[in-house]
Formats: sequence, structure tokens, C-alpha cells
Amino acid sequence: MFNGEELSIMVLHLMEAQPRHGYDLIREFESLTAGLYAPSPGIIYPTLSLLDDAGQIEAVATQGAKRLFTITATGRARLEAHMDVVAEGLARLAALGTNGAQVDGPVARAMKNLTVVLEQILRDPKEKQAQFDIADLIDEVARKIERLP
Repeated sequence: MFNGEELSIMVLHLMEAQPRHGYDLIREFESLTAGLYAPSPGIIYPTLSLLDDAGQIEAVATQGAKRLFTITATGRARLEAHMDVVAEGLARLAALGTNGAQVDGPVARAMKNLTVVLEQILRDPKEKQAQFDIADLIDEVARKIERLP
């Protein structure tokens, strides 16, 4: 959905409204796409660390194990210089939410099920042959769906 640079700008944008912690950011991305996109914690937390190291955000409080971050003046300056990235990113998120909202019922359920299964299998880098086999199966199913009346 976003490269590293774009994601960090989008995180700064979301923090501009209020201080946030990692899972709050993930939920906000989800809500902007009607639940169809949520960056993983493995992407959000390193992004927060990089922004913190660069002085663009800072921790302001702790809620249990969650660190609450706010944007700094340095982060605001970077955000203001990249408002085009924010506009494009928000448009992408909105388009995904609008297009995805049309998928409903058993197809949406099956797509979510496939996503969960694939994420479990693809976490294991040793399963290289399985990845090729899965890609072949998905390509085959896509061809069959294209031929449906």
C-alpha cells in the first residue's frame, strides 16, 4: 500500500490530530479503508522507532505497555513539505475502502480466509516450493474466475 517514506508521512499525518500509539495507528488505517488495509505491527513499530530517532515524534505517555507518541515541530515541518504524499495516500485509502466495501457476503469471507491462510504459510521462508505452488493455484483460480459468465 505504501513504501517506507509514504508510510512515515501518513503516520505523521495521523499523529497531527492527536497523540497515538502503534495499535491506534493500525486501527485508524483500518477505519480509513473499511477494514481492508491494516499495516502490520512489524511495519508500524519500526516506522515509529525511525520517526522517534529522527526527532519527528516523541513519546509523551505510556498506557500500560503502549507508548503514546506525538508529532514534534520537526515532524510537522516534514509533514508540511510532503502534503502531496498525504493527499495521494488518503485518496488511495479512500478508494480501497470504497471499492472494497462493494465486496460482501461469501466472496468477502473467502477472500479473508485466503488472506489469513497465506499469511500463515508465507511467514516461513523455508517454504519456498509451497510459495510457488500457491502462486500457481492462485493464478489458476484467477483464470477460471475470468472465464465465468
